[in-house]
Amino acid sequence: MSISGTPTAFAVSPDSGEHWSKEGAWKVAEGIHRIPLPLPMDGLKAVNVYVLETEDGLTLIDGGWAIEASRTLLEKSLADLGAAVGDIRRFLVTHVHRDHYTQAVTIRRAVGSHVSLGLGDKATLDLINSPDLGEDPHLAMLIEAGAPHIARAWADFTRGSTPDLDLWAYPDAWFDGDLQLTVGERTLDAVHTPGHTRGHYVFADTAGELLFAGDHVLPTITPSIGFEPVLAPDPLGDFMASLARVRELPDLRLLPAHGPVAPSSHTRVDELLAHHEERLALSLAAVRGGAQTSYDVAGELPWTRHGRRLPELDVFNSALATLETRAHLSLLVARGELTRTETDGVATYA
Repeated sequence: MSISGTPTAFAVSPDSGEHWSKEGAWKVAEGIHRIPLPLPMDGLKAVNVYVLETEDGLTLIDGGWAIEASRTLLEKSLADLGAAVGDIRRFLVTHVHRDHYTQAVTIRRAVGSHVSLGLGDKATLDLINSPDLGEDPHLAMLIEAGAPHIARAWADFTRGSTPDLDLWAYPDAWFDGDLQLTVGERTLDAVHTPGHTRGHYVFADTAGELLFAGDHVLPTITPSIGFEPVLAPDPLGDFMASLARVRELPDLRLLPAHGPVAPSSHTRVDELLAHHEERLALSLAAVRGGAQTSYDVAGELPWTRHGRRLPELDVFNSALATLETRAHLSLLVARGELTRTETDGVATYA
């Protein structure tokens, strides 16, 4: 998740009356429950998995992270609904990140559930599963961004973290383009929303006035942009265009992957678009003031709602901040407001 952005909603979720990450199977609507599953990281406490009941069994939107604590809590929460993991017939995964995808893969292996994922994320799975996978591709991005010291720290931070290929098997089916899905008596519009990842999807139940938004529209933070192993040429441009696409849908109740249920998808989309326009203006001003690289510009910007400076951030978040700034500068180049020159593997802007 991006460390930029300002919270717009209190952490208590209206479906539970508790902090949104409190464990339980919380009823969102008739036949739909939200189950927050734990994440082993600072900052993000949980990922919301949504359970849709049908006569043929359960469909889950996202699967959680394949760790023991998550699997145990999922089993307990399903039992509270009178169900079990073996009742899961289908996973509709919003995107390939491990806190959304990997537990779906492990449950499929155990009980035969069907897993679907956006085709745009195939490039990431191809890279992870490639026998020729070398160094982390984020290292080259950080060097190009003018942050070799962060690249070195990132290499130390990730050393030894070889992916477990059992968690990164391919899905049973790919979503390609916008399409309609039948889930029991519901019809979901599967809308391709690239930006956070190239293959991200949201699922809109317009009749039920619900938007299963994954990480695309979050109520209190904005998703990371530009932090993807196989990066699109203009990820922020993709993200903002996808936000505009969601804004064209009816105003729906927002069911996010992280954070509380929120009343209006339109309100939050408008806030996210305004947030990124503000960051674009700050980035442009930094270049006009003499900053040249993505790292230079990131150093001129405030981070988190507390307005921290780049040197105050840890390795993970400083890498995130630098690459998100790189995405903002790429969009400014696409808009014709900046020029980009690369010398000795380092990109500078003017």
